[in-house]
Amino acid sequence: MLGCPSMWGSEHPFPPQLGLAHPSQVWVRSRQSLGGFVARTGPQAMFLPLDVLLPWGHWFWGCQAVTPLPVPGQELGCRTTHCNLEVVHRSTLVFLATKPHILPGVLEEIRPAVGSHHIVVSLVAGVTIQTLQRLLPPWTKVLRIMPNLPCVVQAGAMVFSRGSNAGDEEAALLKSLLSSCGLCEEVPESYIDIHTGLSGSGVAYVYLFAEALAEGAVKMGMPGALASRIAAQTLLGAAKMLLETGEHPAKLRGDVCTPGGTTIYALYQLEKGALRATVMDAVEAATNRACDMAKD
Repeated sequence: MLGCPSMWGSEHPFPPQLGLAHPSQVWVRSRQSLGGFVARTGPQAMFLPLDVLLPWGHWFWGCQAVTPLPVPGQELGCRTTHCNLEVVHRSTLVFLATKPHILPGVLEEIRPAVGSHHIVVSLVAGVTIQTLQRLLPPWTKVLRIMPNLPCVVQAGAMVFSRGSNAGDEEAALLKSLLSSCGLCEEVPESYIDIHTGLSGSGVAYVYLFAEALAEGAVKMGMPGALASRIAAQTLLGAAKMLLETGEHPAKLRGDVCTPGGTTIYALYQLEKGALRATVMDAVEAATNRACDMAKD
């Protein structure tokens, strides 16, 4: 069984070798390897820090024949190949991450090698589980995940959904593997596009707010580097309080306000600028765009 300690030894839940191959960004877990397909495209794959999942020496990285073989981690023992099928034949868990228009060609290439023991996990934006199941053999266990950029510092937010052939064991395996990168939650597939608007794209909204927060301090005379550090720490501290206290944001916001004080004056300006409605509109726009990508 996948993830069974007796397969690779009770002291390590993961297999001894990982692999990557082109042309999507893919990771594969197997009786022999945890590897993947590396592509020109597919930025979602860059969000998963491979050396956090396992040391570079456990990875087997593949590139397109036209791509130079030197890759991140190669100097630390990461092995390379130009062949997708070489990785798939040796693997049981495959992560796919490429641009949507490239994916059909990737699946056509690897389809003959996909067996009933394989688990295929997609990071491809806008491509539904139904589409993946249609393009892969009918027995394939399919899951779909969406990470975000802070996964690279092990503070990400990821959601995943499973297809009709993927069971509790496959879901537990995926969650166990990715939990080292941050929060990982199983959700209905319809939530994945919402997650894109909320968190996948949402980190950019937060960066924009942090930039504006620091620039406000610069406008008032504080050096830029200092203002940026304080703005970042302010966001980090606020987020930590939300997570650790479990309080509603409105409650914590109210705790900061005092009658006639500085905070309520500042919040009045933000409300006049329609910050709340603008952010809600941004989440809606990104979610709708993610839905539209599935139809393109």
